[in-house]
This record gives sequence, C-alpha cells and structure tokens, in this order.
Amino acid sequence: MTVETIFRQYAVEKLEQLMQRIEVCAGKLSEDQIWFRRQENENAIGNLLLHLRGNLRQWILSPFGGHPLNRDRDGEFDARGGFTARELTGRLRETVDAANAIVAGLTAEQLTRAYEVQNYHVSGVEAVFHVVEHFSQHAGQIIYATKMLSGEDLGFYKHLTSPVHTEHVP
Repeated sequence: MTVETIFRQYAVEKLEQLMQRIEVCAGKLSEDQIWFRRQENENAIGNLLLHLRGNLRQWILSPFGGHPLNRDRDGEFDARGGFTARELTGRLRETVDAANAIVAGLTAEQLTRAYEVQNYHVSGVEAVFHVVEHFSQHAGQIIYATKMLSGEDLGFYKHLTSPVHTEHVP
C-alpha cells in the first residue's frame, strides 16, 4: 500500500467518524440548543455546522472537485438561526460525502501539486490535512457543547472502558 493510499483512506475514515459523531450530537439537541450562545463572542453549534460546510467546500470541493466557490464565511458566524438541526446536518453530510469521494480519488500528482486556498499556498496533502484537522477541532467543540447542554455521556469511547468486576476476590 502506498503512503498516499494510507493518507487518503485515513482522511476519509476520520471525516466520516467525526461526521457520525456530529450527527449523534445534533440528534440530542433542541433547535434552541443548536443556536444557543452564552455570550455574543461564542459560536453556536449551528454556526459551527455552517462553518464546517463552508470550509470543506473551499478547501476540497472547489480546488480538487472544480465546484464553484460561493462562500460567505462571515455569514456562517453571523447566523442566529434559520436552519433546523436536520437541515444543517443534512447539508453537512452531503458535503462530507462529496469531499470524501474527492479525497478518496486524489492522485499522487494532485496531492503534491500547489494550490492557493483562502490566501494560503499549500500542497494537496496540506489542504487535506488542514480540512481533517479543522473538522476535528470543531467536532470536538460540538461534542463538548453537546455534553454541556445535554448532560449526557455520548459514549464515543465506551469501547475503551474496562468491564467492572463486581465479584469479591479473597
């Protein structure tokens, strides 16, 4: 297996895992919670969902997939509602699926080529790495906010918990 194959597969797997976790989070929250901010300088989960979609479109769909870029980055953060959790996650899911299809098919030439994205000069590897890292950071914020708003353990790491032994060993 080549390094680029391993890189592409892991990027796709990680984006898919994080998207599934975001879908779980959004499914646990009310519309008010999706748009909740304690302070004006904070982002609601709804803003982060809009922002992740915009970022994927700008960093993957446009440069690698040839999709037109019509992003309103400021609008992603300025929104105070207007979309339901289902609409937000549905649109993000479509974008993640499209991005993953593109990333899975990237060639070594595309991964090593130079791109200009959002005024940054990056290789294809750097663009994909940026997207996965950026998606992960905001997914972590969404997970944390969901835990705070719902009071629930989301169970994403249950598989790491040792079984509790209840029997007494003399």
